[in-house]
Amino acid sequence: MDLTFWKSRYGQGLAVLEPFWPYIAAAISLFLAIYVTAHVAQNKRDARAAAAWTGLVWLVPVVGAVLYFMLGVNRIQRRARQLTGGLIDTDDGWRVAAEAVPTVPHLQVLSRLVGRLTHLPLTDGNELALLDAPQTYQAMLDAINGASESVYLVTYIFGNDAAGKPLVDALAAAVKRGVKVRVLIDGMGAHYSLPSVFWRLRRRGVPVQRFLYSLAPWRMPYINLRNHRKIMIVDRSLGFTGGMNIRAGYLHKPARTTDLHARLEGPVVGQLLRSFAADWVFTCGEVLETSYRGPAQVGEVQARGISAGPDADFDKRRLTLLAAIGSAEQRIRIVTPYFVPDLTLMASLQMAILKGVQVQIVIPRKSNLRMVNWASLHALRWLVGEGAELYLSPPPFDHSKVMTVDQHWLMLGSGNWDARSLRLNFEFDLECYSDTLTTRVDKMLDRHILLSTRMEPEHFRDMAPWRRLRNALSHLMEPYL
Repeated sequence: MDLTFWKSRYGQGLAVLEPFWPYIAAAISLFLAIYVTAHVAQNKRDARAAAAWTGLVWLVPVVGAVLYFMLGVNRIQRRARQLTGGLIDTDDGWRVAAEAVPTVPHLQVLSRLVGRLTHLPLTDGNELALLDAPQTYQAMLDAINGASESVYLVTYIFGNDAAGKPLVDALAAAVKRGVKVRVLIDGMGAHYSLPSVFWRLRRRGVPVQRFLYSLAPWRMPYINLRNHRKIMIVDRSLGFTGGMNIRAGYLHKPARTTDLHARLEGPVVGQLLRSFAADWVFTCGEVLETSYRGPAQVGEVQARGISAGPDADFDKRRLTLLAAIGSAEQRIRIVTPYFVPDLTLMASLQMAILKGVQVQIVIPRKSNLRMVNWASLHALRWLVGEGAELYLSPPPFDHSKVMTVDQHWLMLGSGNWDARSLRLNFEFDLECYSDTLTTRVDKMLDRHILLSTRMEPEHFRDMAPWRRLRNALSHLMEPYL
């Protein structure tokens, strides 16, 4: 039979079905809407997210269902357990015989709660040096150049620029010395500079992988799940973590962006190592040695790592923030570039204000993400009305993420106060119990606040109506920012 015969038969079949196409399309749309609604109802813990996806699949037939299957279904947890054998939740690194206990009584409950969330001990005997971005960059270069056994680095953005190229040179030199180097860059963050630094690392012989990277259409469901962690571990005994990406903007004079990072020594470095090893085995299947090699006592800081993400670590960061806010008795200070928290965090801050806790929040006056900044101002309008102190810091853009409670507890790392960091990103933060360290950070914040502009309730009342509407409409996008 020739092609003409089949075309004829095909055309006849379509002609027979033509009157029924509207009914077939309606049946498919109805089936998809019902199926997705059932899936959303059973798998989404956030009622607002569930309502948003349900509305989308019914109001935008077929297209809404396709978007849900691409972006709304979390497939990470299942795959992570397949690759790690379920060990992602266990403490397979260095552990002390007796877990440290905070000296401040009202923070001991917080420590127990975070310990149960993370399945990790609060480690004693750590030393933390707080560094700005240029200091961190130089300290990381020095550490790589002095490495003798291993260098493990994970970052969201690794620029192919004046900041990234010298680090590539140092990593390549370490490989030639026989150092075990592993570099993990987020699949989206790798393209913040073009051409990507990934290829420069490959050409120089540095083992590098991209986290959740693929151009294949069937990999699109992972496009919204990013690795936002910034961790480096050298010789399994020295660590770096905080909010700093590897970008030239930090090194310009004057700087375009500022940040806060920590250089770590002590047992908590083993928890950074564990987090990196879990990400690495997830990405490429290679199992790394996760035993801590440094001394048990270096300083006086009690610290614990908090890995959070849309996998086995889901909700750990948000619950930690809620517990920290609830434990405050005197003062809460928050510095973040993006402040668009969910209703539970907003309510907990309001409760803290009502019980007499001083709440101070510092965000940049000019953000690099305008819609997030507008949404932040809408959310903060209500907190300022309740009594929170809001400060807008002047340029350069401050990318730091830090929180202190009662001059005893400190949290810093990669996580922001927005839906992306709280639900979608893989983040790493460090909680520290230390009067000395927290006081040092509070003094830094005092200087920061002196340079900032305070927003009073009347500033929001006097704001142009079109600006208030713009802010409110931007805040409607809170679940997606």
